This record gives sequence, C-alpha cells and structure tokens, in this order.
Amino acid sequence: MTQDVKGIFGDGLAGGRGRPGVTPPPPAALAAKVRTLAPSMTRSMQRVAETVVSDPAGCAALTVTGLAERTGTSEATVVRTARLLGYPGYRDLRLALAGLAAQQESGRAPAITTDIAVDDPIADVVAKLARDEQQTLADTAAGLDTAQLGAAVAALAAARRTDVYGVGASGLVAQDLTQKLLRIGLMAHAHSDPHLAVTNAVQLRAGDVAIAITHSGSTGDVIEPLRVAFEHGATTVAITGRPDGPVTQYADHVLTTSTARESELRPAAMSSRTSQLLVVDCLFVGVAQRTYDTAAPALSASYEALAHRHRPRAGNG
Repeated sequence: MTQDVKGIFGDGLAGGRGRPGVTPPPPAALAAKVRTLAPSMTRSMQRVAETVVSDPAGCAALTVTGLAERTGTSEATVVRTARLLGYPGYRDLRLALAGLAAQQESGRAPAITTDIAVDDPIADVVAKLARDEQQTLADTAAGLDTAQLGAAVAALAAARRTDVYGVGASGLVAQDLTQKLLRIGLMAHAHSDPHLAVTNAVQLRAGDVAIAITHSGSTGDVIEPLRVAFEHGATTVAITGRPDGPVTQYADHVLTTSTARESELRPAAMSSRTSQLLVVDCLFVGVAQRTYDTAAPALSASYEALAHRHRPRAGNG
C-alpha cells in the first residue's frame, strides 16, 4: 500500500479537503471492492480480504480475533483491511458479510468471470467479454458512493470552467466527458499533455472544477495538475480504481471504479475504461438534470448544427 490507512481515510473515512465521510459500501459491493483493491494490498491483507469474500457466512460469525487466527494475521491487519474496504470498523464488515451471505443464500451471488485463453473460439471471446463487462458495470454501480457523486455533480453544474486530466485510455474517457459537457453548454477542456494540464491548472480558482481520471490512482501526469488545481482552490474530483492511491490526497470527491480480473489478453486498461465511462455518464446525466433549462436547448442546438452532416447530399451520384 502507498499510504497508511488512517492517513487515507482519517477517523471518519474522510480525506481530501473537507471531503464528507465515505459511505460504507453495501454488501453486494464487497466482492467488487476486494477485486479492485487486492492488487494494492499487502499479502496479509489479501488473505483477510479473500477469506471473507470466499466464506462470508463463516467469517460473519467470527470475532476479530477469530478471523485473525483463521487467516494467520493479526487483529490490527483485520481492522486495517476492513477500513481499506470502506468500513469504519470490523463490526461494520461483519454486518456486510452477513448481508452478502444472505444474498448468496437466495441465489443472487455475483457471477464469476473467466479468463480468455489464446485458443478460445471467437464466440467464446464474445461471451466472456460480455460477461466481464456486465460484472464490471455491476460492481462499479454497487460500489459507487452516491453522496460523493451528488457532490461532484453539484460542483460541475455550478462550475465556471471544468478541466479534465487523463492519459492513455483514461485520456479517451476525459475527452468523452468534456465533449458531453460542451454539448450542454458548459465550458470544459480535456488535457492529456502533462505540461499543458499544469499550466491550465494554475489558472483555476474557487468555482472551477478539476477532474483526474486514473485507474491506478498513481499516474504522476494526472496527479500533478490535480494537485495544482487543488492548491489554487478549485473543487477537485478523482475517478479511480484505487481509493487508497496518491491521487485521492488532492481530491475533494472520490468516485471509485471497478475492473474485471486482469489477464494476458485483457489488461486493466480495457475493463477500467468501461467502468470509467459509466461514472462519466452518471456525472453527465446528473449535471444535465440540474441544468435542464439551459442544457436541453443547448443539446438540441448541437444536434441541429450537426444534422446536415447525416443527410444525403443532393446531386451526388
């Protein structure tokens, strides 16, 4: 892990500059949180996380001492794992485990994804990818903190200007968000060049919004402009798969994404893009709802401006 758990969340699971406490994830999101955060955990924390997900009913009956003994770890490790997964303490994790066990008992357990093999027929590739995409979207929706999302939407709707930072696959998502905001009449810019991103971030002030998109949560070219924007008083948002990552130090609001299991033929960038686009769509629709009186005419005008490009040209052929 890159930071101490208490340093990340504080006493009330809060972080950033006055960020409201993060709402503990519902039971259905627990497996998704483990899949997302396991790569960044220590080996002892991974043992705890994987054990509680593999046997939620059994672990729900254990005290913190019992779970520590079962996983060959310490009580402190169990508590740190619970907090990293988004729960204030072990008691809250036990309640979530009991809820997850009840869901599995009723036959609504999360689907298990299957890796794609190099010799898989294309029909199997399609089926596996579709199943993984569905699971990724479901995990992201289940784990998304709607309080954080609502606060980010409110900031965007009132923003004088919005800058969005992302590189690689996340840069494509940044462009998607800015194009959506522009079409409803809002001022937005996507920056993939780190130098340009920082020089623009310097111009941001209170009333502006800066959004960083990074699956790893540790992309320096994205963190640096977000830090500059944060220090200049802009409202900052991080869309990331690692709520324990360095990017969250400079985020007023954190929106966590999920991802399918990484494999040789399907790197994390592929499935993380799917969940990032879901979060972007949620932001856009939320902003459009709040600004409907101006957003609807702007959207209609943009459709009209492009309509002639989709009509056959007279005289051709």
